[in-house]
Amino acid sequence: MLEIIDIGFEKAVAYRLEGKITEEEMLSVLSIFREKIDKGEKLIVYQEVVSIGGAEFDAMIEKFKFFIDVGISHFSRIAVVTHKKWIHKLVHLEGKLFKHTDMKGFPVEKKDQAVEFLKNG
Repeated sequence: MLEIIDIGFEKAVAYRLEGKITEEEMLSVLSIFREKIDKGEKLIVYQEVVSIGGAEFDAMIEKFKFFIDVGISHFSRIAVVTHKKWIHKLVHLEGKLFKHTDMKGFPVEKKDQAVEFLKNG
């Protein structure tokens, strides 16, 4: 499930991941990304990972098509909030690979710091 959430910062696209992601859910968040890109806005993303149960094949195809079409350069800041330490390590590695995007992982109990990180970018 991919659920759009409100974190009190309108510039951010905020969502929670829990379990399996459907194609419809993936398309909903990608359409929000496209709207912001079409307006000339940089993407600021808050991602809260409760659990990962995979994604439908068609959802992954849509995600790959999006990144082939627009790339990663439209993303300015990404905060990933989760209790899973391995995801924090992955976010740190991705931050090194995608130098134009400021990425940081936060433990669940530091959600407020994640939002501040996004606001202060």
